[in-house]
Amino acid sequence: MAEDRDLAMMRLALDEARVASYWGDVPVGAVVARSDDVVGRAGNARERKQDPTAHAEILALRAAADRLASWHLEGCTIYVTLEPCAMCAGALVLARVDRLVFGALDPKAGFVGSLGDLVRDPRLNHAVEVESGVLSVECGDLLREFFRERR
Repeated sequence: MAEDRDLAMMRLALDEARVASYWGDVPVGAVVARSDDVVGRAGNARERKQDPTAHAEILALRAAADRLASWHLEGCTIYVTLEPCAMCAGALVLARVDRLVFGALDPKAGFVGSLGDLVRDPRLNHAVEVESGVLSVECGDLLREFFRERR
């Protein structure tokens, strides 16, 4: 069961997802926290920046690394509204993030259990603790509404 901190941080990630939607990006949001301190946050910005790597997770990791003056993000948890893709899952491992909490599953592109499980692959030198399904209904509803409006 999700802790109060996890719920509060996921609500912040949902806020970032809503902002991304405003710009026409798929509403995915991410927040990087060390304890109760938010050290990075972002929403998807691929459309706004015309950058295929501008996923919420990547942008939030960059912000956290900048704030902490280190690419080593040990002690950090990342909260994401949607299961990370292979690129973002790899970035979590490379950044040495301790924990990932995500909302909705992504059966078409998710790489934290759906299509593969990069963050817990025992062949890698770092494993990320995972909790899924936190505010999954709210996260999924936001995505469904976004795509419904575009059809």
